[in-house]
Amino acid sequence: MGIVDKFNDVSRTASEKAKNMSELSNLKRKIMYEEERIGEIFAEMGKTYYKNPKGDVSVLNNFCKDIDDRRRRIRKMRFEVNDMRGYKQCPKCNAEVNVKFQFCGVCGARIPNPDDNDFSDDMDFFTSTNADFFKDEQK
Repeated sequence: MGIVDKFNDVSRTASEKAKNMSELSNLKRKIMYEEERIGEIFAEMGKTYYKNPKGDVSVLNNFCKDIDDRRRRIRKMRFEVNDMRGYKQCPKCNAEVNVKFQFCGVCGARIPNPDDNDFSDDMDFFTSTNADFFKDEQK
């Protein structure tokens, strides 16, 4: 029975690796889609502003909110990809950190977990500048 057990273990391991590879490629595809969509939104935002530079700023703010949401999703998916590979990336210094650690060994920053609320608006570094982006236009 030793050979049969080893064969089962090998086939199970191969099956798990294939599943992980499939999930990994699926996440990469989703990240690429979101990045392409962000480029399209920037283009649409530029066209909207070019057509009417003194128009309603709230329309442009809606574009910014959509971009921020997509960047947040990309950030979460990248954390999942890195987690599947066995490491996390520090949001401050971009150092690779073992998946078991909660803090970066290089800079000491907390490494967020995708399941936590670390990907909310309050913790996102993309949303802090949106309020001030069109500040001069609103005056």
